[in-house]
Amino acid sequence: MVTAPAQPDARQLVVGRPVATPRSAEGAASRALDWFGVDSDWERVPAGRDAYRRDLLLGAGFAVLAAISVELGRSMGIFEEVREPLWLVYLLGVAGTVPLAWRRRYPLASLVLVYGFFLGLGLTIPEITVLMPMQVMYFVALFTAVAWARDRRAMLVVVSICVLVMFTWLIWMFAVQQGIETILQEYPTPADWPGLLDPYLASSAYQFIMNIAYFGGAVVAGQMQWNAARRRRQLADQTVTIERQGAALTDQAIVAERLRIARELHDVVAHHVSVIGIQAAAARRVLDRDPARTAEALVTIERESREGVAQMRNLVGTLRSVPDGGGPGGPAGANPASRAPEPGLADLPALTAADHDGLDTTFRQVEEPPGAAADVPDPMGLSLYRTAQEAMANVRKHSTARSATVTLRVVRNPGALDGPQFEHGFAEVEVLDDGRPRHGTSGSGLGLLGIRERVATHQGAVEIGPRATGGYRVRVRLPLPAPAPDPVAASGAAATAAAAQVEPVTSAAPAAPSEAAR
Repeated sequence: MVTAPAQPDARQLVVGRPVATPRSAEGAASRALDWFGVDSDWERVPAGRDAYRRDLLLGAGFAVLAAISVELGRSMGIFEEVREPLWLVYLLGVAGTVPLAWRRRYPLASLVLVYGFFLGLGLTIPEITVLMPMQVMYFVALFTAVAWARDRRAMLVVVSICVLVMFTWLIWMFAVQQGIETILQEYPTPADWPGLLDPYLASSAYQFIMNIAYFGGAVVAGQMQWNAARRRRQLADQTVTIERQGAALTDQAIVAERLRIARELHDVVAHHVSVIGIQAAAARRVLDRDPARTAEALVTIERESREGVAQMRNLVGTLRSVPDGGGPGGPAGANPASRAPEPGLADLPALTAADHDGLDTTFRQVEEPPGAAADVPDPMGLSLYRTAQEAMANVRKHSTARSATVTLRVVRNPGALDGPQFEHGFAEVEVLDDGRPRHGTSGSGLGLLGIRERVATHQGAVEIGPRATGGYRVRVRLPLPAPAPDPVAASGAAATAAAAQVEPVTSAAPAAPSEAAR
């Protein structure tokens, strides 16, 4: 049975005509329909054949209990006034339980058959309907219809009609079968009443309360089970989605890390191998004429090869999971090179001053205010260093330039450039040369692609191409994060605010890019 607040909504659904109701009533109706899952696109279907097999066993169990209860009722004299043959009483009692064998396969049809059979028995042999297995069966049928119906609108219609018919029969039973005359003859005046209320009124109220609890309990319990099953399914779907998204994020992080390492390896290999190639060619040309210069070239080759191997080992070491142990230095056998710090802005002068086989190089550093380079985060410094390293390698391999200039600019002044991107200043590295592209030395383009990817990681700007006045320019500009608050100034402001009994309002500065952003 539909409970009192929800029953008018079910009747509106059956009639299908608009009713002018207050806004609060519309809200209650909407909440009731939502609770019953009327607009839900989820269908509760039993899992596998085992569920239907258990329903068959349940129906057989109710049939056995019905036969036993009929015999017990006959032994208690319940069927003494029944004029139908005994075999028909047994048959009707057992046949009424048959629809439960398909209660979850066809829940609404099972409900209609059970309650139709109940109504027929109530009009012909009502003694069968009062048996306990029958009462439990009616509850199970209504509970199953609400808990397992696929079409929730059809469920509301069928359940409302069945409950309405059952209460109509109940009213008719009190009005006709029991009759008012019997009670009036037994209790003709209020003085004869055994209690404060009219016996007929008390009996009717008692039966109605019991039936409301009976039918309402079946409906509420069935709907609560349906809602719980829907929540479990939603949680299972959300779990699968979260696992899928977690796997996708993990794959994305792995790909990003591989791209970062690929850029690092390309820059390291391109720089050191190009230096080694140039020095080897120079040593071969002067091998017989100038042994001192040949030895100097070989020393450069040795130094570059060692540095390249050390940096590549450092990069490859990030791919390995090193277990703890072995004291502060790590496990025994761990390579110290894998723990070497990565290069940064402080290494740009050494990079520029290295022997570039006759290329005249100059390094310039511009800071505004002085010492602003110390505010550049390490990941950003590494990106600027790798940019200069790749640009210098390209100058040696692909240009006829005789001179090159590496300029580092760190400007912290707010508003140094237009736009919110560089509102806290910028750090940039610029590599200029005076040469032309050398024919037959076109590269793969991965180096320039790596530069652009680094800049995109830091939301910066990049300019790569020939200059109008001759030569080639590679310039990368990265936005600086907001400066950290001055502890002295912050403490002074806090003290001033405390003295004025005014709570200061502070704004958190954006955090510097993490190591994972490199």
